[in-house]
This record gives sequence, structure tokens and C-alpha cells, in this order.
Amino acid sequence: MKSRSFFLGLLNLVAVSVSCAEPSKPLSPAGTLPVVAAPSLSEPLAAPWSVAHGTWTPENGVLKVVELPENKHVAVLHHKVGLESALIECEFRFDGPGMFLIGCDGGKHIGRVVVRPDGMSIAEDSAKPSHTLETLKVPVTGGGWHQLRVEWKGDTMLAALDGQEIRAQHPFLASPKSQSWLAVAKTAQVRGLKISGIPTPAKP
Repeated sequence: MKSRSFFLGLLNLVAVSVSCAEPSKPLSPAGTLPVVAAPSLSEPLAAPWSVAHGTWTPENGVLKVVELPENKHVAVLHHKVGLESALIECEFRFDGPGMFLIGCDGGKHIGRVVVRPDGMSIAEDSAKPSHTLETLKVPVTGGGWHQLRVEWKGDTMLAALDGQEIRAQHPFLASPKSQSWLAVAKTAQVRGLKISGIPTPAKP
């Protein structure tokens, strides 16, 4: 009897190990979200892009971003299309100490992914300051390119940095979106920017 219990326990342990080893699934299956924006970054950005703070200069496929001290705010670039489900992909490179953020707004900020030199976090903005939901501690070196993927759908937001992933759920993340945005503290470069998604339904 003891040997049978031991064997069943071993099977359960193996099943749990296999389950934990499986990569998590994207919020939307590949190819199900139509491309909304994929700028060449070799010419000036046009509507629905809008620079709110800092300078965002496209040049030879790279977006060079600089925070301006006189703005007293991180550099911000809005994409004025609300997406209820979204996938934002890009590569970024820090030119020095700083932060890179991707987020979404409705009547106010809703959620954001924040990348710092010591890792990445997902936060929701139902109150100030932002409420951090999940964190990944990993060095994000300057001078090299890093891949970032941000998704949201319903009350869930997912972020993958160089293949390492976190996801978070919160009711406020399901708020209707009116736009998405990128932000940079200090200076950074961005390339391969692509936004895919399903537009937020118009109000009746």
C-alpha cells in the first residue's frame, strides 16, 4: 500500500514539473490580431501618432528618443487608437541609465509595463502611485538591444523581455482603452515597432 502511495505521489510530482515547464500561452493566438501600425521609422511620424513630451526622431529605421528637462516629464509618444486587445512589439536600447515604458489609457492611465536597468514590472493605475502587480528581476544592460512584447486582453496584461515573461490580472486593466503609448526616461532608441490589435468598440 505504501509503495502504491509513493508511486502516485511521484506521478503527481512529475505532472506538476511538466506543467511548470510549459511556456505560457499568448493572450491572443498568433496571427489573430490585425496589424494596426508598423512605422518604417525612416520618415516623420504622422497621425495617429502624437508626441506629447520629449523628442522622438525617426532615422534609418531607428526612433531616437530624448527626454527634455524643460518638460519636467519623461518623453511620451501617443498612438491615438484605442485597442481592447493589443500586441505591441519592439526592440529598445538604453543609451545610459533610464526607463522604457509601454502603456494604455482610457479616461486616465490604465496599465503600464516598466523596464528599468534592474528588471521589468506590470502595474495598474486605478490609484496613484501606480500599483505594481508583477515584477521580474533581471539585469537590463545598456548599449545592447532588448526585445519587448506587451499584450493586453480583458483584465490581463502580459510582458515578455528577451523571452522572459510575466503576466498580471486586475479588474482595472479591463477598462476601455482610448490610446496606447511609449515613454522614455533620459534617452533610448527604439526599432522594429509594431502594434496589432482589435479596436475598442465605439460607444452606442
